[in-house]
Amino acid sequence: MTTLLVFGDSLSFHGPDGPMPADDERLWPNVAAAELGGTAELVAGFGWTARDAYWSLVGDPRVWTLLPKADVLVLGVGSMDTLPSPLPTYLRQGLRYVRPDGLRRWARTRYLAAQPWLSQVMGGRPVALPPALTVRYLDLILTSIRALRPTLPAVGVLPPEHRAQSYRGVHTGRVPGALAISRWASSAGVPVLDLAALTRDHVLGGHGNADGMHWGWDAHKTVGRALAELVAASGPKQT
Repeated sequence: MTTLLVFGDSLSFHGPDGPMPADDERLWPNVAAAELGGTAELVAGFGWTARDAYWSLVGDPRVWTLLPKADVLVLGVGSMDTLPSPLPTYLRQGLRYVRPDGLRRWARTRYLAAQPWLSQVMGGRPVALPPALTVRYLDLILTSIRALRPTLPAVGVLPPEHRAQSYRGVHTGRVPGALAISRWASSAGVPVLDLAALTRDHVLGGHGNADGMHWGWDAHKTVGRALAELVAASGPKQT
């Protein structure tokens, strides 16, 4: 039985109608695991970048219990890194801490209203996490885990496209991000799954979530099956 340890973002647990429990069999990590006759352990969060995944690795004791059980490491982060972030990340994420509640709701509402316009006016920059930092944190995750599990196979992903009106469809950060991840993955010997190629027609054709970013179940099935093929081709150890 193959156990996949998946670090993900909301694409890994968000369906056509919203977020789902991590063990929903229709989500792509579970589709991949089922194809391989195994299970998936998902470590993920809304809007997670590669940096958030690294923080979970070093700070979440549950993740530490999963490391000895993993047969394959899936670095399913890096996609949200490429999205426009008109406010610096610490300010955008810090809105949740604003008090009192009324002021927090006011600030969040104003930011969400301005985000599409700002994304367009600022040309999609800055992004949530610059490409150099994305690959830095991906490499930290890989090297940290392989210090304990030197032969653990790993696979990664390249960011998909979106048509989200919350960003007015702006996604100028995707190509630089994908190039940086591709170069890092090649140097690190990590095969990658091109999420854009797998989900482009689905997303741009309006077949996914109404938010224009997350996927429907057909795309989850496509990605999951493609991941299983990539894992099988990379020859992970079966237990």
